[in-house]
Amino acid sequence: NGWTFAPDQGILADPILNADFLHQVYTHADSEYTDRVTVPVLYDKKKDTIVNNESSEIMLMLNSAFDEIGAKEGDYYPEELRDQIKEMDDFVYPNINNGVYKAGFATDQTVYEEEAGHVFDALEKLDSILADNKFLLGDKFTTSDIRLFPTLIRFEHVYYGHFKCNIKHLTDFKNVWCYTREIYNMPGIADTVDFYHIQHHYYGSHPTINPNGIIPAGPTISLDI
Repeated sequence: NGWTFAPDQGILADPILNADFLHQVYTHADSEYTDRVTVPVLYDKKKDTIVNNESSEIMLMLNSAFDEIGAKEGDYYPEELRDQIKEMDDFVYPNINNGVYKAGFATDQTVYEEEAGHVFDALEKLDSILADNKFLLGDKFTTSDIRLFPTLIRFEHVYYGHFKCNIKHLTDFKNVWCYTREIYNMPGIADTVDFYHIQHHYYGSHPTINPNGIIPAGPTISLDI
């Protein structure tokens, strides 16, 4: 049945429809919906429908859509940096965000080695960039950083072992690791990270990769700065 609201550690019940599964939210919004059920979902309670289910688009909407009704100040997609943001995103997504998946779900040794190589080549490049920059595009925290962070924060807990992206530990990339910890310790960010959920979802959802569903005991990593 896919994504569930079933009771578990840290799980919040559906506050709008009281649905048991996310597919029920999709079919409530569109009774004829038969496509993939994905997260995240931005739901409009007044119109009683799904506004968007594409993470990159939701991120841009949240950046500005509520500015006039009391949203916290901040522009993470500034006009003057949009070309640079696109260039960075066009590099990060295929090589890192999606790169770990291409390595993890590879069914051919040559393909796996090639895709894993792309991931670590890209991390080397980012490590070089972050040697001189606080964030990907300098001193300004942007949507490019927001897109990269989820992959980095999950890396040691799932991608290193579960997806076999184990040429190096993320902690071996001095500047990338410092950057990851810097973002994690920004106000409110740590509250969005649940390593229990991260590990149990990945290791429990891919039987072709982890047929027995064993959840690793570790790692134990300090994210303090």
